[in-house]
Amino acid sequence: MRKPTAGELLYNVAFDKKGAASDGAGGTTTAFTEQFSCRAAYVHLRGGESVQAARLQGQHPQVIRVRSSSHTRGVTTDWRIRDKRTGDVFNIRDITPGLDRQFIDFLCQKGVAP
Repeated sequence: MRKPTAGELLYNVAFDKKGAASDGAGGTTTAFTEQFSCRAAYVHLRGGESVQAARLQGQHPQVIRVRSSSHTRGVTTDWRIRDKRTGDVFNIRDITPGLDRQFIDFLCQKGVAP
């Protein structure tokens, strides 16, 4: 597998954290709020059985790669990633730091509940 480069980070994504917000009637509700944004690369997964089965169910698993930073190292699987241009929302399923410590890969799914 070849080493990723910063030139591949073509997309602008936001990282949203789940928190509590006012519902306007004196109570609270769960809401996501943007914590930070950065550049990212999308790595579309090909072929295995689980990937094909997910696509048949309307889900889209893929890897979103970002530069490692103090912000991105603090992200957990209860956060979500949002494409700032299209508004697509990706739920984070797994987090894998790169061996070179320059990038972090987020295994995400689009089209599923958090």
